[in-house]
Amino acid sequence: MYSPQQPEPQAPASRLSRLGAFCARRPLWVIAAWLLLLGAAVLGRQLAAPAYSDEITLPGTQSRTGADLLAGSAPEIADPSGRVVFHVGTGSLAGQRQAVDASVAGLARMPHVTAASPPVTSADGRTAYTTVSFDRQVKTLGNAYTDTLDTATAPARAAGVEVAYGGDLNQVVRPPANDRASEAVGVVAALLILVLAFGSIAAALLPLLTALLSMGVGLGVVGIVAGTLTFATAAPTLATMIGLGVGIDYALFLTTRFRQDLIDGHDPVDAAGRTAASSGRAVVVAAVTVAVAMLSLYACGLSFIGRMGLAATIAVIITGAAALTLVPAALGLIGRRIDRFALRRPVAETTGGHDRWHRYAALVGRHPWKFLTAGTLLLALCAVPLFSLRLGHVDDGADRAGSTTRNAYDWIAEGEGPGFGPGANGPFVLVTDLRHATVPADRISGEVTAALRDTAGIARFTPLTPSPDGKLLVSTLTPAEGPQSAATGSLFTELTGTTLPTALSGTGAEGHLTGSTAGQLDFRDTVKDRLPLIIGIVLAAALVLLTVVFRSVVVPLKAVVLNLFTTAASYGVLVAVFQWGWGSGLVGVSQPVPIESFVPMMMFAIVFGLSMDYEIFLLSAIAGTWHRTGDNTLAVGTGLAATGRVISSAALIMTAVFLSFAASSAVVVKMLALGLAVSVVLDATLVRLVLVPAAMFLMGRANWWLPPFLDRLLPGPRPVPDPRPQPKADVSCVGGAGGEA
Repeated sequence: MYSPQQPEPQAPASRLSRLGAFCARRPLWVIAAWLLLLGAAVLGRQLAAPAYSDEITLPGTQSRTGADLLAGSAPEIADPSGRVVFHVGTGSLAGQRQAVDASVAGLARMPHVTAASPPVTSADGRTAYTTVSFDRQVKTLGNAYTDTLDTATAPARAAGVEVAYGGDLNQVVRPPANDRASEAVGVVAALLILVLAFGSIAAALLPLLTALLSMGVGLGVVGIVAGTLTFATAAPTLATMIGLGVGIDYALFLTTRFRQDLIDGHDPVDAAGRTAASSGRAVVVAAVTVAVAMLSLYACGLSFIGRMGLAATIAVIITGAAALTLVPAALGLIGRRIDRFALRRPVAETTGGHDRWHRYAALVGRHPWKFLTAGTLLLALCAVPLFSLRLGHVDDGADRAGSTTRNAYDWIAEGEGPGFGPGANGPFVLVTDLRHATVPADRISGEVTAALRDTAGIARFTPLTPSPDGKLLVSTLTPAEGPQSAATGSLFTELTGTTLPTALSGTGAEGHLTGSTAGQLDFRDTVKDRLPLIIGIVLAAALVLLTVVFRSVVVPLKAVVLNLFTTAASYGVLVAVFQWGWGSGLVGVSQPVPIESFVPMMMFAIVFGLSMDYEIFLLSAIAGTWHRTGDNTLAVGTGLAATGRVISSAALIMTAVFLSFAASSAVVVKMLALGLAVSVVLDATLVRLVLVPAAMFLMGRANWWLPPFLDRLLPGPRPVPDPRPQPKADVSCVGGAGGEA
């Protein structure tokens, strides 16, 4: 049996080792430097005046082409607009008509308003709405514009009429997401888990405080960059989720290793250096893997998504840098006092050859096929809903009941008559381009009108009307269902793919659907088409990186395949909760909704990057023993035992951080939070602690196969087994502290 007391061969001090020891010897200087960085980042963010926007531009798509044609020929139709809805619970608006008209007149006088249309009233007279057009994108007006809206509509409110704001006005009236409470819940939960994992207050506070400091710097830098590049409104929240999660995890891995070195008799400075050389190397590989995965989002060609990946990358790189400098400095400063205020006897990487993790490793080694089969079946079960995945855009109908945007949506959807009904919340604007037409416009109008009448799913459409310059025919189409329904998505596909091309065939004219809903559906299709490219780039980059790090092609292939299983299972859970509505009320979503178009792409990059964190820490421990002993059974059992507790604790912390953000008011943030939490749980339990060791036990020495030509090409020294005599591995009692995690 491998003995944990067996001395390890001494290697020359690496650069990471020297860096860790340097920071541990001069802790106050390093901590002061990070505090200065924090102050500079916060000040820089204030001076940069960051801008955040969810406006998406899709050059070359048919919705963008239609919008550009409208802007050139009928700008009054192309102007950004929103809706103001008036409603009474009983009776009709007839008695308050004067107050409603006064409010509409007030809306027309507001700054940046180009027009306010005459009110359209429902058949029962209880609801009316006006369309307010603006000379700029509504988002740029800011949340303070809500006060201007309230002032303009004061006459209607004074007359007892309820007023709500919908359409693009949701960009100013919807309160900005405030996730400070979520962050606080996540931090408290992380602290409790750290106390339970370490058994002492001091050891628990160190990873948390260093992660918070580095996250503060990261958010400041994200804000500075946002002063030049416009990030999505969810970008800071995403950066906080990822930065806080990986920051605590990295510090946890380092602190655990440091305590083990102290237990083994090393002085604090030497222990900090050894920690940086071992676990610090895994941190570098893990952070680079996450960064590569996130930056690969730029390959989709959509700056909106790419910049969200950039925001997360900034947070990860800064927390990784803090793990290599700030954490060793803090460890050197606290030294042997790390177990001060201990609640129980401190433990680190392992408690001996017969602790529960070693016994569990031995159990997996005796029954690898059973563990592999059970784990795979459970992941497959979670992934089943994935086959029902429907991408789309979550509209205002999913907002909190009673909110102004939800009221506006419901009143329009429940009204009867032209301009009302569910589809009125997301109409299409049909733009027929006549510039290259070879037949008269009236014939084209007749062909298109006949085609629209024969198309199921259209509630109504207005006559095709020539634009002022005669270059276009314009019509408004109202779908029978709401904007986020599957029927509306199918209608869009049918109109753009079959109905309009067939009706205009041989005429030289072209038809385009535009408007907010059309743009969202074009975005959906664009993301769907480019998702395979992102997956391919991330997989290829991870495969190359892990092959270089672990000098094996089998281990990286296994990691890639298992991470695909994790991603598929987490997608399945998202579909079950949000699309099928299973337990959606627990996360504050009142009705089934489609999966937001960009969430699967974002989740794949994030999940793949984060899951590689645990893969790298586990494989680093396994590879350390393998390279010294050449015994695969001993290496797998020892690595699992050495990292099982710390990986489980890290996963619990990251899960708690992610789940805390499920309380956000933004449905997209809820999706990302729940999806990431589920993926971490599955990855750290089923994958890292069941499937990985079972598969590696079964493959034996084949795990470490590397073609000879790659062995010669790859940089770095070839691993050489320890020449000292090694005891025969006994899987019934796998022992040792294992390789360096």
